[in-house]
Amino acid sequence: MEKIKQQLTAGVFYSSDKTELENLFLDYDKTLKEKIIAPARAVIAPHAGYRYSGVLAYEAIKNINKDTKNFFIIAPSHTYPLTTIGISDYDGFLTPFGTIYQNLAITNDIKNKLNLNYINEAFEKEHSIEVQLPILKYLNKDNDFKIIPILTSYNSYEIINQIISEYWEDKRNSFVISSDLSHFYSDSEAEKIDEKTAQIIESNEFIKFERPRACGHEGIYALKKFSKDNDFSLIRIGLFNSSKATNDKTRVVGYGAWKLYEESKNKYIKEYFSNFILDLCKKSIEQKGKYFPKEYNCVFDEVGACFVTLEINGFLRGCIGSVVAYEPLINNLVKNAYNAAYKDPRFLPLSEDEIDKIEIKVSILSHPIKIEFSNEDDLLDNITPFKDGIIIKDGIYQAVYLPSVWEQINNKKDFLNSLKMKAGLGKNHFSKTFQAFKFYSEYIKK
Repeated sequence: MEKIKQQLTAGVFYSSDKTELENLFLDYDKTLKEKIIAPARAVIAPHAGYRYSGVLAYEAIKNINKDTKNFFIIAPSHTYPLTTIGISDYDGFLTPFGTIYQNLAITNDIKNKLNLNYINEAFEKEHSIEVQLPILKYLNKDNDFKIIPILTSYNSYEIINQIISEYWEDKRNSFVISSDLSHFYSDSEAEKIDEKTAQIIESNEFIKFERPRACGHEGIYALKKFSKDNDFSLIRIGLFNSSKATNDKTRVVGYGAWKLYEESKNKYIKEYFSNFILDLCKKSIEQKGKYFPKEYNCVFDEVGACFVTLEINGFLRGCIGSVVAYEPLINNLVKNAYNAAYKDPRFLPLSEDEIDKIEIKVSILSHPIKIEFSNEDDLLDNITPFKDGIIIKDGIYQAVYLPSVWEQINNKKDFLNSLKMKAGLGKNHFSKTFQAFKFYSEYIKK
């Protein structure tokens, strides 16, 4: 006889009626009609009642590859005290759309490798896995998939990271990290806390944070470390809190969703949003910096740095940018487009009749990395032409060249000498306080 985990929160967190759920999901699809749904094999998704965060969880899971055969669902244990990760030997988990079966071969493999015991009791009153299941079943109704449900405990992220790393090689495997964000702060407090949490998740660094920031923090740590180790990126899908559904701003719960992109964030932005960026910059110039889009993808709320370059007939007409990310990319784009047109000290402000003549080029910059070197030859050995943008500093002197400058200066020595002169230094200058940094950029133009 099959051992099936019964539904705990049907009728509470989500409707127990199949038709009602189908209609809700159809409404979600209408809401998401204009959203970018890009293939991913790992997402972070909230697990509250559908009234509060269902549309965000649905959007996150909708990004997962449709040919996935095994979904690892990694979620926190809210009610059962675990000392390590929790697994079960249920044959399947019931949903309003039918039973989703567990891949017991994989679960048993994990059990044996980590010397674990099955703890079905940990799953009996746990909602963090169950809430994801109706969405998975509906979105993959034509896909014969199975699940591997795993509950986390404190300090289990290294085990979870090991599991993700080991099973990632099989492209039929995907991962859902189930987590809500902050709990029971005021709306204004929650917005600040959740935005900071989002920035940590989206940063290039592996930074841990405490449970009050996210109940599923161990799963998030594991995916974050996996992302960093592989030079992948976590792309924001959405960020809000329960006041959006209730209008009660006194005591809210935060929700966020991200997807794992197997390249840099800036490459993702270039791939899906190049036309949006060029149009945004043009409108900022036309409206003298007073334009701001009413709607845009939330990846632009992540901090970012850019340079905006203007040319007319192949000649430079303005170039302004930011070397280090310190504000949302959307703000940086609007501001630098305006400044390139009207505030570059090398040029007169752009005239009205020049606006339609300009060619706009945008470079989205990565975080600068300090170059370690002992002498100038050592520095030159650490520079890769046509790939690296370079920043140099010495005291009050500083200058930057974008990777696109290699098109004009393709010799490393000449490139560095020209950059020194741009900073106000002699081309033979070198000192113990001389510093250099490299960065990469995604170049966007028509």
